Amino acid sequence: MTVLRLKVQIDAGNAVVVVGRAAWALLELLAAGHAGCTYVDTPAPRWSSYIHKLRKLGAIIDTLREGHGGPFAGFHARYVLRSSVTVLEIIGGAS
Repeated sequence: MTVLRLKVQIDAGNAVVVVGRAAWALLELLAAGHAGCTYVDTPAPRWSSYIHKLRKLGAIIDTLREGHGGPFAGFHARYVLRSSVTVLEIIGGAS
């Protein structure tokens, strides 16, 4: 298995490489557009970690707090990418 690696440009800055699940999360955020992503709609074990890594690379990502009902009612985060991101190259991926 090959690890997903993306070469991207964030807000017209220098090119950076995003690796692994953070790269996957970035692709999901790009696909979701203004609707954003939440673990409820796009399950993944560590969304907050992926978002933290992307923010360290310079991506601007809003965290919106949403309520949910059910037997374990509470709140969850919805992440919305606000930066302009251009995918320059997909270097690797699952084989």
